[in-house]
Amino acid sequence: MSTPFPCAGARAIWAPTRRDFIYGLGASIGSVALSSMLASQAGAATSGATPGPLTPKAGHFRAKAKNCIFLMMEGGPSHLDTFDPKPKLAALHLQEFTREGREKSAMESGKRYYVKSPFAFRRAGQSGADLATNWEHLARVADDICFYRGCQVDSVNHPTAMYQMNTGNRFGGDPALGAWVNYGLGTLNQDLPGFVVLPEVSYPQGGAANWGSGFLPAYFQGTPLRPKGSPILDLTPPPGFTREHQRQNLDLLAELNASHHAAHPQHEELAARTAAYELAFRMQMEVPGLLDLAGENEKLKESYGIGLEPTDAFGRKCLLARRLVEKGVRFVQLYAGTWDSHDYIERAHGNLVRSVDRPVAALLADLKQRGLLESTLVVWCGEFGRSPDNGVRGGTAYGRDHNPKAMTIWFAGGGVKAGHTIGATDEIGAEAVECVHHVRDVHVTLLRLLGLDDNKLTYFHGGRFKQISQFGGSVINELIA
Repeated sequence: MSTPFPCAGARAIWAPTRRDFIYGLGASIGSVALSSMLASQAGAATSGATPGPLTPKAGHFRAKAKNCIFLMMEGGPSHLDTFDPKPKLAALHLQEFTREGREKSAMESGKRYYVKSPFAFRRAGQSGADLATNWEHLARVADDICFYRGCQVDSVNHPTAMYQMNTGNRFGGDPALGAWVNYGLGTLNQDLPGFVVLPEVSYPQGGAANWGSGFLPAYFQGTPLRPKGSPILDLTPPPGFTREHQRQNLDLLAELNASHHAAHPQHEELAARTAAYELAFRMQMEVPGLLDLAGENEKLKESYGIGLEPTDAFGRKCLLARRLVEKGVRFVQLYAGTWDSHDYIERAHGNLVRSVDRPVAALLADLKQRGLLESTLVVWCGEFGRSPDNGVRGGTAYGRDHNPKAMTIWFAGGGVKAGHTIGATDEIGAEAVECVHHVRDVHVTLLRLLGLDDNKLTYFHGGRFKQISQFGGSVINELIA
């Protein structure tokens, strides 16, 4: 097992050991606790002399945000039908798609046609942000949002595009953005995971690798909370086994382990494992209360759409995300989908917007009311945008295909320019033409807002220092207030 080499200007880098891989992919209380405690105990054994990699750390710059809530709309929401209106498409609607210089692929069959948006648009807020009119609630917080229309990605395939948006590498296997943030800044609450994921019942395309730690040690990975049943397996003790029993067992185990460790001080894994049991015990107290929304104000829960359909599921995620960052969780990612509307886009996107509109607007308003929006960066995006054309199956069944060259990402809080729209796409929304940046620059910008320098946030693996941008990127200064 090789040891990472120090890098000039880089923060301390920990060498992975066999402990990094124990319980690395589990979702039980034991594996979550063990991963966290192995980190805090690494290199310290029982002395506590050396801080572990999850200890809170200062960034490379003065941070504008200390937490991030990442709203992932899996499937590729259409910018043309949400936040980027194109009147030209109304004039071209159902005319055959003919773009100068475009060569038809051999895989394309039949004719393709321009498709107008089935949704009307309006200008919202004092900033005059463009929103489809079915974003009824989000329109009320439009002045807190920075819309960015210049992002481009490389893939039109869902799994590879998801990997690229989440990890910077479309082929998978690299650390997720949240894992990099965890690695660079540590966690603010040692009793909770620093990177929490709130997925759908069905995991997104590409699976758990979208929030994995990749080549970073396993304790930086995201911890998914299951949307149904126990959020974390083994969170509660088995029937008939009280907390007093657990405490007595842990105390006895600690005595036996301390005696054994005194005879074998070189076995530092034992101390870490013992501490993991203690964290699991604390999490059994911390997590259930955190996840229990019963104590929240009823009017507040109603504002999130909790108890209503179709907003209940995502509303609960959004309220939980606020509670998690309030408790010091560094990075929270929420999934909603799927937005892959190749046909019946009016119905499909209409239903999806209704399910997230109220919860997202409530999240921004709630964070702002509590004074948390300034220090919490909120991101809304999918893995790519949609095309201005599609094959038409008749009637209102038309939709849109995948488009890596144009999409809308929006940001709120955390030091971005509220009430601005940055960048632009061409007159039919096929390609970004102003303030154009690859997704690697979006990642670099998010890190900068959190106080991290992509060129210094590196990890030695595979014979070289690696970073989320792969080979470097640029900060999109136009987005930063």
